[in-house]
Amino acid sequence: MSAARGFFPGAEAACGRIVGALAQFLAILGGLVLLAITVMTVVSIAGRALISLGFGPVPGDFELVEAGVAFAVFSFLPWCHYRRGHVMVDLFAQTFGPRGLAAFSLVGNFLMTVAAVLIAWRLGLGTSDKLAYGETTFILQFPLWWPYAAALVGAWLFALTAAYTVWRSLNEMLGKGEDEAMRPTGTEWGE
Repeated sequence: MSAARGFFPGAEAACGRIVGALAQFLAILGGLVLLAITVMTVVSIAGRALISLGFGPVPGDFELVEAGVAFAVFSFLPWCHYRRGHVMVDLFAQTFGPRGLAAFSLVGNFLMTVAAVLIAWRLGLGTSDKLAYGETTFILQFPLWWPYAAALVGAWLFALTAAYTVWRSLNEMLGKGEDEAMRPTGTEWGE
């Protein structure tokens, strides 16, 4: 294998480990929230079925589901993008080779970074609007800016992760070996 080339490959690897760890932590947290929402939904549905026995649905269950799913979706995006989990159409992939694929990956990651920053920016504006107007949910009366702010954490981490993947793709295009070029990097679930 040749010497590492690219823009600060050692720093890119260190940054990748940090971004990967943050993305993995947030994905696990999102999974736990999704699990809690699932359990709460089952309890709420069972409570509806057992209303004659004095049970009932969880008050505001749909509000909790909306808030939790919004957080979960945004918490999975950074990990998915870091692990190259987004759908790719590779009709011509075999003809370009590893560096050509890295060049396409660079363009795709740049476009994803632009989209992620735009989403995070607009979600931030929505969060500040919900905070400024003091909007609350109908049943539980919790402030609407809470789930917006929770999702905003994932949105900005997604933007950071996408920016990192631009750097990673650039270094892959400039010089990593063929065996390393399109392989997922970072921490594995079991490591």
